[in-house]
Amino acid sequence: MINLTFPDGVLRTYEDAITPLDIANAISISLAKKAVAAKIDGNLWDLSRPLISGGQFELVMRDSAEGLELLRHDAAHVLAQAVQDLFPGTQVTIGPTVEDGFYYDFYREDKFSTDDFAAIEARMREIVDADLPIVREEIDREEAIRHFNAIGETFKASIIEDIIKQGETITIYRQGDSWKDLCRGPHLPSTGKLGKAFKLLKLAGAYWRGDPKNPQLQRIYGTAWADEKQLAEYLRRLEEAEKRDHRKIGRALNLFHFQEEAQGSVFWHPHGYMIWRILEAYIRRQLDEDGYVEVKTPQLLASKFWEQSGHWEKFRENMFVVPDEAPSIVEGEPLFSGDANFMALKPMNCPAHIQIFKSDQRSYRDLPLRMAEFGCCHRNEAHGALHGLMRVRQMTQDDAHIFCREDQIGEETKRFLTLFNRVYTACGLTNIHYRLATRPNKRAGDDATWDKAEQALANALDSVGVEYVIAKGDGAFYGPKLEFHLTDAIGRTWQCGTFQLDYVLPERLDAVYTGEDGQKHRPVLLHRAVFGTFERFIGILIEHYAGSLPAWLAPVQVVVATITSEADAYGLKVRDRLVQAGLRVTTDIRNEKINYKVREHSLAKIPVMAIVGRREAEEGKVALRRFGSQTQEVMTLEEAVVVLAQDGLAPDLKERLS
Repeated sequence: MINLTFPDGVLRTYEDAITPLDIANAISISLAKKAVAAKIDGNLWDLSRPLISGGQFELVMRDSAEGLELLRHDAAHVLAQAVQDLFPGTQVTIGPTVEDGFYYDFYREDKFSTDDFAAIEARMREIVDADLPIVREEIDREEAIRHFNAIGETFKASIIEDIIKQGETITIYRQGDSWKDLCRGPHLPSTGKLGKAFKLLKLAGAYWRGDPKNPQLQRIYGTAWADEKQLAEYLRRLEEAEKRDHRKIGRALNLFHFQEEAQGSVFWHPHGYMIWRILEAYIRRQLDEDGYVEVKTPQLLASKFWEQSGHWEKFRENMFVVPDEAPSIVEGEPLFSGDANFMALKPMNCPAHIQIFKSDQRSYRDLPLRMAEFGCCHRNEAHGALHGLMRVRQMTQDDAHIFCREDQIGEETKRFLTLFNRVYTACGLTNIHYRLATRPNKRAGDDATWDKAEQALANALDSVGVEYVIAKGDGAFYGPKLEFHLTDAIGRTWQCGTFQLDYVLPERLDAVYTGEDGQKHRPVLLHRAVFGTFERFIGILIEHYAGSLPAWLAPVQVVVATITSEADAYGLKVRDRLVQAGLRVTTDIRNEKINYKVREHSLAKIPVMAIVGRREAEEGKVALRRFGSQTQEVMTLEEAVVVLAQDGLAPDLKERLS
């Protein structure tokens, strides 16, 4: 007999070998139709797989987060079957789920085209209509390798060899009688349960196991949802996101560019870097007011620091490492001696900040010490992971580390949350959700320390009145962290900023202060960033505002445009007066019609056009036309200076004047 405890706390007993689908049907036929899997003691389980033990039992619905992930996993398998049906000889490699969708990597001599998508989707629908049973099977390891090698699936055979090394059970899932794939599962009971709310989206290149030395694969991306309505809404968001793509807007507004010779690094153009400078000046003013000291640390640090911190072991493959000696040149090739020590371009700033902390004797009276740096960092992201400003190899963080005593954790957390909310509100990003990520299974420190740290962060969140959810087990190995998830103008969620509580690095890098008792103590280290990185934050702002940034962030705030050449001299006078008032201004005195100029500067998303003609010149006035408006507001030049200067101020400067 199997004893199951349901979410309502009721304990029910069932015969051995009963399936979750049997249980769901016994409760409600409609419930069974919506269920896609079960959970036993938190572990996902196939609906059609007989239960082998009791425990906490829960059905997973198709529109839940876990249910959607399972649907997308099955969509990847249906895609793989469809591709192999239509293109015999194609090898399948891996097909995981991703945010909002799935992909599958294929190995094939001929190239796929997006023109193939219609046929592949049609075949996928046929597989769904066939309602093929999906059956889990455990298979002998050697038999599995022989089978996949025999049918030409050498990539699958290689995956099995890795699974054998890890000691895992080899499982395959059959879809009908003729197609099967290596997979841990779980899966739907049949292909019909997938439904038809899916769509293939794009093609991309990839390398086997992410290594450019390995064979090149072809990746087909798709999306899948619980119903057609959700799919339609997602496709609408995709269409809007395409219009807002920061890479496209960056080219159109001449903000930045990328090129092959510096993959993952940004070439900032004057207008793009002006946005950067405005944000940097703004956040620096916030830090100055909040009691931070600003530092600058080296790009290259000896490998010993990264070994001591633990990054060398956990993050080495993502670090750019160089020997600390010049090579000899032998037959045109660089040759390093075996005695060279290694240095690494820093992927984060924390070990360097600890060196500054350690450079002087510290007392409990010195704490908290809030140490900030706009630190340029490098991370060796995979080529396929790079994505415009959102994921780069060279990045600048608005990074800071707060060295404090344990009794200061709560106050410093509350202080940071106030700063974070003030900055994001100023940037027009107000739809933010908070998550408190708690202790993972593998962690440093004892439970008493974790209890204290988690409670301090929870108390701080409560004290500023923000709602949050617990992300159980998602904390860093050295301490709990706060996650900030913002929703942009079209409903997409971004994780920005960070706040992490760390007891480990001060221990590993031997940071100490003298306490009130005269003894040596370890400081608590709070890692925090508001923007995260300038690159990603600017990319988010560009997409959130579709390139039409608020006046205080716009690289050009006003363009003075003349209607006739007779007003050119007055137009230059208007420009000089606005510049004198602190505004960023350009002029357009070209011999073009004013409608042409309006259209062009609207496409450039300039917040305000100050239009002047013969009448405005004679009367000392300007006609202001704001972005997106079809009307003009005529006022004197001095009135315009007051209005535009006020509009163009950063929020904190505006507050000081109010």
